[in-house]
Amino acid sequence: MLASSFNNLDDSPDRFMVAVNRMKKSELIKQVAALRGVEPGAVADQVDQVVNEILRTLRRGQPAHLPGLGTIRPEKGNPGRRWVFRPESHER
Repeated sequence: MLASSFNNLDDSPDRFMVAVNRMKKSELIKQVAALRGVEPGAVADQVDQVVNEILRTLRRGQPAHLPGLGTIRPEKGNPGRRWVFRPESHER
């Protein structure tokens, strides 16, 4: 469900690259909008949908899998308050 939110932005990896290093949400939105040639408001709506779905998943006590990035899991004993990010290994 999470990945489907960006389907209409054509999320093929070779056509969509954003450098992320502790980037603010507004900067991510500007970069994606510029790369895609779409309005920042449309990108902001998509980003909000993804973030909200991640939060809903975590609050239900389930892990949120982010393909190509890793997994965010609820912390044991405190599932609604704290989460742990496990980066995906890119070693082959």
